[in-house]
Amino acid sequence: MHGELAYSTWPALPPTPVVLVPLGSTEQHGPHLPFSTDTIIASAVAQRVATDLSIRGHCVVVAPALPYGASGEHQNFPGTVSIGTEALAMVIIELVRSLSTWAGRIVLVNGHGGNLAALTASVSLLRGEGHAVAWAPCTVARGDAHAGLTETSILLHLDAKLVDLASVVPGATTPMSALLGRLKSEGVRAVSPTGILGDPTGATATTGAAFMSEMCEGVQRRILDESIDPRGCLRDLARSTTPAPAPAPAPAAREDRT
Repeated sequence: MHGELAYSTWPALPPTPVVLVPLGSTEQHGPHLPFSTDTIIASAVAQRVATDLSIRGHCVVVAPALPYGASGEHQNFPGTVSIGTEALAMVIIELVRSLSTWAGRIVLVNGHGGNLAALTASVSLLRGEGHAVAWAPCTVARGDAHAGLTETSILLHLDAKLVDLASVVPGATTPMSALLGRLKSEGVRAVSPTGILGDPTGATATTGAAFMSEMCEGVQRRILDESIDPRGCLRDLARSTTPAPAPAPAPAAREDRT
């Protein structure tokens, strides 16, 4: 069975279910996507994976999403709300300790790359305490970094009303390897005045549906494979290497100052 924790009652919960916890952010996503983009995507992936797993006979519960993350690299844009790496790690630790009193496995479904440092630190500690927890990235093999083709296409697929098509413009398309130094030290705005890392101009709902399927299939495979790497990340054994979690730029050194 599959249920949403927020709309369930305690007698309705199955014993020791798999609990999926979407992790997102509240940060700028260019002039055309909402601040909740990462949270929307992580939540949609968790819901679809839970539905698919329930069909296979697994008892799955989707917890309410955590809408705040470590987004200090976006703080120069108005509207961004970041709690930083240290605070996010503590929130994850306390969430999992609480969930573990009644849940079976706990999987943190992550939609924002800036959360990676907090996830790695917190999940390592929690697993050392004996908690059955791991995390999985919402990722695609050929995705761009932030508010580009990947995320714009997915939002067009999930809810086109959330995309301001009149404001879609190309962002910074220089390879991330060349931007990473300034991005870490100065933030996203230093390398992209629009806040976009990638080019969303060719985004379509059809492309978004394909990206969404790839993300969900990857998360589902990771959960079913139950193979965990040293970071506490569930491996996708169908791929020769584990891709870097996306969409989002790598976490910036600046984020702990928010």
